[in-house]
Amino acid sequence: MIPGKYRSASGRTANNVNCGLHLVIQTSSLPEKNKVEFKINRETSSFPGRLLQHDLERNYSSRQGDHINLVSSSMPSFPILHRSSEEKILYSDRLTLERQKLTVCPIIDGEEHLRLLNFQHNFITRIQNISNLQRLIFLDLYDNQIEEISGLSTLRSLRVLLLGKNRIKKISNLENLKSLDVLDLHGNQITRIENVNHLCDLRVLNLARNLLGQVDNLNGLDSLTELNLRHNQITSVRDVDTLPCLQRLFLSFNNISSFDSVSCLADSTSLSDITFDGNPIAQESWYKHTVLQNMMQLRQLDMKRITEEERRMASVVAKKEEEKKRESHKQSLLKEKKRLTINNVARKWDLQQRVANIATNPDRKDSDSPQDPCQSDGSTISAFPEETGSLDSGLNNALLGLSVTDTYLVEVDGDTLSLYGSGALESLDRNWSVQTAGMVTTVSFTFIEFDEIVQVLPKLKMKFPNSLHLKFKETNLIMLQQFNALAQLRRIDQLTIDPQGNPVVNFTLWKYYVLFRLSHFSMQKINGTEVTQNDMIMAERLFGILAHVASSELPQYRMISILGDARKKQFRYLLETKGKKPGIVSEENNDNKRLVGENTNRATLNYTTREFYHEKLEEIKEKKKFCKMYIEDLVKEATEINMKNEALQKLWPQMFIELVRDAVIEIRNKNSYMKLCLQQITDQK
Repeated sequence: MIPGKYRSASGRTANNVNCGLHLVIQTSSLPEKNKVEFKINRETSSFPGRLLQHDLERNYSSRQGDHINLVSSSMPSFPILHRSSEEKILYSDRLTLERQKLTVCPIIDGEEHLRLLNFQHNFITRIQNISNLQRLIFLDLYDNQIEEISGLSTLRSLRVLLLGKNRIKKISNLENLKSLDVLDLHGNQITRIENVNHLCDLRVLNLARNLLGQVDNLNGLDSLTELNLRHNQITSVRDVDTLPCLQRLFLSFNNISSFDSVSCLADSTSLSDITFDGNPIAQESWYKHTVLQNMMQLRQLDMKRITEEERRMASVVAKKEEEKKRESHKQSLLKEKKRLTINNVARKWDLQQRVANIATNPDRKDSDSPQDPCQSDGSTISAFPEETGSLDSGLNNALLGLSVTDTYLVEVDGDTLSLYGSGALESLDRNWSVQTAGMVTTVSFTFIEFDEIVQVLPKLKMKFPNSLHLKFKETNLIMLQQFNALAQLRRIDQLTIDPQGNPVVNFTLWKYYVLFRLSHFSMQKINGTEVTQNDMIMAERLFGILAHVASSELPQYRMISILGDARKKQFRYLLETKGKKPGIVSEENNDNKRLVGENTNRATLNYTTREFYHEKLEEIKEKKKFCKMYIEDLVKEATEINMKNEALQKLWPQMFIELVRDAVIEIRNKNSYMKLCLQQITDQK
């Protein structure tokens, strides 16, 4: 081999820091004359005092350029490197070959004592020809084209391995590098963390600018103090709490959007410096307070020192957030309980309707027999699917203790009173506060028979005097006659009849009938649609004759009763307005006018509930039975009297003859008769 000659690039003595290297390209099959020699004049660079910065992404910018004289060879081969004895003495433990346009690692003979080897900024595609450098501690292959980690199995003393800015797709072949202290793999194409669990002495791991989607599989890295994961695609972090020595964690510029996805960080006792800037979570208003509250041991957040004032504010905000969370949890619990109760009411309602349908249609098939529609598969199906949703585990656990046996629900939300199930009607008997009762302007009925609602309308009028809007859903409104019952209320401005469970809305003229029958209320809206004057005129034309016929066919005693009620209302109205100044009309007076405004013809159109009708039928039957028995007794008594009279008529002539005969015989001897009479008188005394 041709010995190397030491010569500085500037012509100075060997005391300069420059070194000259002779590289000889040789293949084992070539004769001595085919050797090709080229010389590299390179000025060494100062090695930075600190091996890595926070992200280990800085190259050695202080190094100067190289001047290479290369004579190419047409034969495929590896470069062979030799240094002069002077060079080996001066730089015995280090060798720098950066920016040499190398595509392969040269063969390095006689350099087994090397501790630092630098191949930065070349075009090397594979790690090879360095297995003999078993004392190597520092290997720098930054900015090459390496696709796989290989050729390092013999470098058991290696402490620092820099493979940043290459084309590596997988972490592998590090099994024998158990002494590794720093591993830099930033700027590659790695998609997951793997095959590093055996590196128990590793202190610094740099995986910035890769393709990681999540952080896990970090068990065993017991000495790791710094982990750089900047500029990846990370959405969640796990296993970090198992790293006992981790102090610095850099997660900037990833896709972390919630603290729950990195909640394991709160369990780390050693972590003191962390970054989240560039993540969606960092844009949230609660971000800083949440991180500080859950990670009390932090000293720096996003490269800024944390002050005691910030910790105090985080504690205050965290308490408020906790209270807000508890309130939200409570509201969610109540909302879910409401949903379950409504489902239970809906099941009961549906079952009642099925039973009622079978009772009215006994010829239905067995397949239509009543069953619980919401438990056909053993599970509960929501009657209101829009209210269902995913619940967190805490809320699910809380719901396990909820009772879903309630068959009714009463809810006051703002100005709306909602009643679900027939049992809710009993709530009208409560002692409602004046303020609550006065606030209610809308009353909603759901899953309640309309006939049951009719019975509590007088209570509704008294308990909630300001109720102006009535809503009916699943109330079995099936005929126009049922609307007559609403006339007894104080006032209605709006009426909403949901098509669900109310077949009456299928009648084309139902709205006009409502406007006609309840015209004294001067209604403003029906099912959200404004009532116009034309609607009122059309209602009068359609149903005016109906009221006239009904009143003309009404029995006289019933007509007198209705007229009496109207007169009483009129008289009460006149008494209440007596003494008030003319021109002053209160809202209450307007209500009274509405009451009086219900004319007699319309008043004859009333509604009798089925239950009341059945009660009347029973009463009529009892009266008929009593009358029948009374008449039968009278007939029986009269018959007996007549029979006695007939018998008397037959016996009377003979009885008369005997009476006359006895009288003649007694008075035939006058003296004896007188003595007998005197004796009878004496005996009576």
